[in-house]
Amino acid sequence: MLLTQTFLPDDDATARFGAALAATLKPGDIVSLEGDLGAGKTALARAIVRALAGDPALEVPSPTFAIIQPYDTPIGPVLHADLYRLAHATEADELGLLDDPDAIVLVEWAERAPQVADAVTVLLHLDIPPGGEGRTARLERR
Repeated sequence: MLLTQTFLPDDDATARFGAALAATLKPGDIVSLEGDLGAGKTALARAIVRALAGDPALEVPSPTFAIIQPYDTPIGPVLHADLYRLAHATEADELGLLDDPDAIVLVEWAERAPQVADAVTVLLHLDIPPGGEGRTARLERR
């Protein structure tokens, strides 16, 4: 079910969109951030984590090499994962992404682990429009 489609012209719009999305998330939500390389998945995840933590200056590094970054927030644990570097889908089980029913999980490249993709409750797809300026965000709640 497509809930919204929004054009994000710049980083500020992306941060505002991430904060607005964060306000709708609840413990147990698993958010799949989808889109091509460079589409802005990490930037959007960063905005969501900062909003959930209530700290606009919070350092939120890309989890590309660490694979998972945990955060303690006022509403509970938040996990930000990037599954791009997984060699096999079973490696996702070792990360514990689905182990805490109170966690909000933000996952980039969830499709690399079908068991994670099947658990997704919020799908957010970012597209780079022709010309490369801005992003189009399509949000679906399952």
